[in-house]
Amino acid sequence: QVQLVESGGGLVQPGGSLRLSCAASGFTFSSYVMSWVRQAPGKGLEWVSDMNPAGDSTSYADSVKGRFTISRDNAKNTLYLQMNSLKPEDTAVYYCPYGVSYWGQGTQVTVSS
Repeated sequence: QVQLVESGGGLVQPGGSLRLSCAASGFTFSSYVMSWVRQAPGKGLEWVSDMNPAGDSTSYADSVKGRFTISRDNAKNTLYLQMNSLKPEDTAVYYCPYGVSYWGQGTQVTVSS
């Protein structure tokens, strides 16, 4: 069965960094575009970034461009999100869904002084 396990979140001060991981199983990870999506408190889902199966093409939301970097290790079935220069508005639960039907539990990122 499909499993997605996000990790790496936490509490960080503004300007700090975090690296999120998403361990995937139950499907052919290396064949799919993978994305990071976040949900801030009281708000809807926001697409953050995605990467093609080969790992040589990326897209970012304007709100994170230049600060976040998505990557993947197809041998480890793992997706990453390096987040630098974090801002309070980056506070959210971060997910790496597979399609529209499969979601993990997410990982909480809180940016606060």
